[in-house]
Amino acid sequence: MLLKFKDVIETLPDITNLEKIELYDLEDNFTDKIDNLPGTQGSLKVYFYLYKTFNVINFQAAQKGLELFAEYTNDAKKSPGSHPNIDRLINIIKSKNSLKMKVIPR
Repeated sequence: MLLKFKDVIETLPDITNLEKIELYDLEDNFTDKIDNLPGTQGSLKVYFYLYKTFNVINFQAAQKGLELFAEYTNDAKKSPGSHPNIDRLINIIKSKNSLKMKVIPR
């Protein structure tokens, strides 16, 4: 049986004390952020797990992230732009680039 995203996020680290995660390219240029807001909390949990596990979003971390996004990964592949936080991971795999993460506490 395939895991569902709602089940996956229950196993990921708590994000209650996070304000956001900021993303930077390898030259330390700000590229994006994921705020702790309704609608982005699932993505924030996945990215926080990737931060704690890999400390950077590289090819391996992006693969794990796509696995954690479960059924939303296929949806993102069918509808590019509908899930920007998943699209970012897909692009990292395609480009072999990496992103640095900075966790901002509340």
